[in-house]
Amino acid sequence: MKSIIIVDCISTGINYIEDIVNRGYKPVVLELKPAGEDVEAYKAMLNHHYDEINEEFDILYEKDTYEETLDAVKKLNPKLVLPGNEHGVILATKLANDLDLLCNPIENLEAMTLKNKMQQRLKDNGLRYIRGKVISSVEEAVEFYDAEDLNEVVLKPIYSAGSAGVKLCSNKEEMINSIEDIFNNKHNYYGENISELLLQERIIGDEYIVNTVSNDGVHRITLIWKYHKIKAMDGSILYNTAETVNNLNIGESKMVEYAYQVADAIGIKYGPVHGEYMIDEKGPVLIEVNCRPCGGNMSAKFLDKIAGHHETDAILDSYLKPVRFQEKRKERYRLLGYGALKFFTVPHDIVAKSAPVSNISPKLKSYFKSSIDEHFDRAVFFRKTEDLNTVGGIIYLVHESHEILQQDIEFLGNVEKKAFELVLSEEVYEDKPIIEEDLFRELDVLVSHAHDYGTALLITDQFLDDINIVQIGKDEINDMSGEFDYVIINLNKSLIHLDEFKVIELIFNIFSNIKVGGVVFIPESTCDYIPGGRKGIEALLRTLDLKIEVPPYGLNTGVIASKNS
Repeated sequence: MKSIIIVDCISTGINYIEDIVNRGYKPVVLELKPAGEDVEAYKAMLNHHYDEINEEFDILYEKDTYEETLDAVKKLNPKLVLPGNEHGVILATKLANDLDLLCNPIENLEAMTLKNKMQQRLKDNGLRYIRGKVISSVEEAVEFYDAEDLNEVVLKPIYSAGSAGVKLCSNKEEMINSIEDIFNNKHNYYGENISELLLQERIIGDEYIVNTVSNDGVHRITLIWKYHKIKAMDGSILYNTAETVNNLNIGESKMVEYAYQVADAIGIKYGPVHGEYMIDEKGPVLIEVNCRPCGGNMSAKFLDKIAGHHETDAILDSYLKPVRFQEKRKERYRLLGYGALKFFTVPHDIVAKSAPVSNISPKLKSYFKSSIDEHFDRAVFFRKTEDLNTVGGIIYLVHESHEILQQDIEFLGNVEKKAFELVLSEEVYEDKPIIEEDLFRELDVLVSHAHDYGTALLITDQFLDDINIVQIGKDEINDMSGEFDYVIINLNKSLIHLDEFKVIELIFNIFSNIKVGGVVFIPESTCDYIPGGRKGIEALLRTLDLKIEVPPYGLNTGVIASKNS
């Protein structure tokens, strides 16, 4: 059985393995040597991706020299050698050329991988490009900045990915400070020191992904996405969302034509281009090409649900099934659903004990998958988000209704901004004092207000005397049968030692005991022990389609919500 070798098989590239098996070939992963100093973290990252692969595969390890690696690969007599991620493009292209396999010509490798060279290739071919210069010092940058009469600029490593080491600068002073910071403190996506930067004029517009795949120099679209990014205070580029483009809007068809021209100019003959583009008032312009599958760790099933196909399968067609490739190329661009990735920005360094959002997000109508573990075996350190490598997690969404998808994106954005403890929580509730006299007083007010609503259930840590209401503790909830017209949730000390995943699970369970049309009362004292506080409980209510009610005058004791369906 002939093998197909995937160099740097991580992220969306892991989809290759099942596709290769399904085509009757043997998958082999060529694992690269660690580029940075943290070998343990690199191995952990690789194992995390490998654990997501269900099919069996062999691993071949990169040798100390290229010649040794080439000899090891040659012994396998592979059908193809393909990159699974950006760091594998150089080695995969060299090996494929030296083994005389179908691939892109070696003379195009620099234009395929180096951000300055790809822009120069566009200039040489008469296409729109971004003005820029490779600099290795502040002095060189200032000279170019002044000579070109620049204003806002972008700094980026020549060879990198995922916005690592990229800075947006509003003026010369910001540019100078950012250059010094990058050279002294930053690394590229692969953990390597940065000694040169590409300084470019900043293009301001809408940013897109155009994914193409090619067979013998003929290109076809697989999927188009639109980015929504945020500029941080320090100039870093933060990912907010990526959403599929299901129907072309004004100016976007020209971008697709331009993407084909870019592929021609770069010299792409076979395989993928994950291209990133900007559209401004002058039209489309290339940000960069990445000659490997689109990242984002998107599963084949997720992409199939969006488009009816996935990229790694289309890439294999471009090499192995040219007739099928041409048939697919003639099909109209039609997607089955609207897809999105919601990236979470960590506002500051956090030692998180739980990720409540992993329990909340499955309630969303468009939910497909979360990259965040439901339970942490131990406290996990999350760095403040600076780039794609340091996002707090990704929620994958897909639905046939664009309106529902947008509602879910808006909800997750509000949680991120207003109740981040529902995303990643440090769980610091043990220190909050419980004053039972105040709790009884607050509870009396709620019960006296709510008794006219109908059948009642009080779920409580403090039991009241002489009231005609069913009262139960937290541990009795699962034993309850029937539904109630209104429910009062008075929990505090029983929540202190629960992890937040269990707290949210408990709240969801309680809400199921409310009748359609019924009302739930959550006093402020209970909100204090819910992840995100009052805003957190309001987010949970929204997840379950409960309506947050306008509070009546005189009842300043917390959140009131109703169940409408």
